Amino acid sequence: MALLNVLPYDKAFYEEHLRDFLPSTFIDCHTHIWLDAQNHFCEDSANRSCAWPNMVAKDNSVEDLNETNRLLFPDNKVISVLYGQPMVTIDLKKNNAYVAQSAEKYNFPALYISHPSQSAESVERAVLANPCFKGLKVYLQFAPSYIPGNEIRIYDFLPKEHLALADKHGWVVQIHIARPRRLADPVNYVQLLEIEENYPNIKLIVAHLGRAYSNEDLGDALDYLKNSQRTIWDFTANTNQFVMEKVLDLYGPDRFIYGTDFPIFRMKARRTVENGFYINEIPAGSLGDVSSDPHMREIPSPEADKITFFIYEEILSCKNACNTLGLSKEDVQKIFYQNSADIFGI
Repeated sequence: MALLNVLPYDKAFYEEHLRDFLPSTFIDCHTHIWLDAQNHFCEDSANRSCAWPNMVAKDNSVEDLNETNRLLFPDNKVISVLYGQPMVTIDLKKNNAYVAQSAEKYNFPALYISHPSQSAESVERAVLANPCFKGLKVYLQFAPSYIPGNEIRIYDFLPKEHLALADKHGWVVQIHIARPRRLADPVNYVQLLEIEENYPNIKLIVAHLGRAYSNEDLGDALDYLKNSQRTIWDFTANTNQFVMEKVLDLYGPDRFIYGTDFPIFRMKARRTVENGFYINEIPAGSLGDVSSDPHMREIPSPEADKITFFIYEEILSCKNACNTLGLSKEDVQKIFYQNSADIFGI
């Protein structure tokens, strides 16, 4: 059975909108790989992020990741930056080891998923033991359980001891910020600028454009961050052309990079926003019962037949943003290849 059902409509979408836009080789800065056997029972398993991403796949082997790229980008070579699945139900030690083995096997760069309870010494040993690891992927799920999900700060899941360590080695640190207002929350954007200023050797990547999936999620963050000199923005799992244009217009194409969040964005979906709240519209029945998740809406046929892969929608939004701003082929090459090549040493 094929991993993905690539229909004629999907192939036509790729040919019409994406094939000539994408470089022949590009780098995906944001992919998750894990095996179902690495899941374990955890009493502290309260989900502090949206439920819908966990509906897409029970696991994602590196072979499944490569097959996804082969099916979706038949005319391109894709280099994936690997890391594990940042969930409290994952055995991080086994998952990080699997990531390291997979990265070595396919000559991919990787990030180490760190836990805030780890000592800086243990994080340092783990990262330096595997040359594939270029730094840290940190995630809000690992903040102490006594902190309410809506009150998590960056330093709750990325302690300053880990920041100092990353600064010492010049590592990449990729951040998935928390809090209901996302990038618009002053706690987030103040701390992002603090990290840039206090730890100048870190290659700081803000995932998902700060989770600004709606225009409202930007707030006045970019006004505060306008003097940022180094922070990098990945537009993984974001389809908001307006937000892309704002970030690109402020910082230029040199600090803007592509990622997929695979396996999540291999699903078929499109995104709409209503009163600042994003909703993923999916073909009815494609992910099972999604009725409990307010971010999900099922679309029946025949309209659903025109919903293609989420990642295609993401790339098309980027293409439209680049065209609106008059960016060149060389700029697109930076966004999809060169910037990540420089960051991850490819």
